[in-house]
Amino acid sequence: MSVNVVVVDDDPGFRRVARALLTARGLRVVAESSDGASAVAAVQEHRPDGVLLDLHLPDEDGLSVARALTRGRHPLRIVLTSTDSWTWSEEELAGAGIVRFLAKDRLFDADLKALFSPTA
Repeated sequence: MSVNVVVVDDDPGFRRVARALLTARGLRVVAESSDGASAVAAVQEHRPDGVLLDLHLPDEDGLSVARALTRGRHPLRIVLTSTDSWTWSEEELAGAGIVRFLAKDRLFDADLKALFSPTA
């Protein structure tokens, strides 16, 4: 069974790197979005298992997008990314429906398959 992921980031270079890393780990990127509105539409259309979501988007912040995505009935594993070093509490992340915060420079070392696996 393949694990499907939507990548949301306003930087096309980062989306390209994220797609390559996710694909190399056996995950399938079903869509890419550059802002919150298109991310919500992509999740509604593709119903992925997870979303790799940037904190800083041009139209709204990643926490707001995560809250909007988790209002739907489809279970979704959201991993928030940023270059910012500030971290949130587990309660803040969970309250927005986010399973983990992952700094962008740590993406390469992360167990992405486990993060996005629906059974994790």
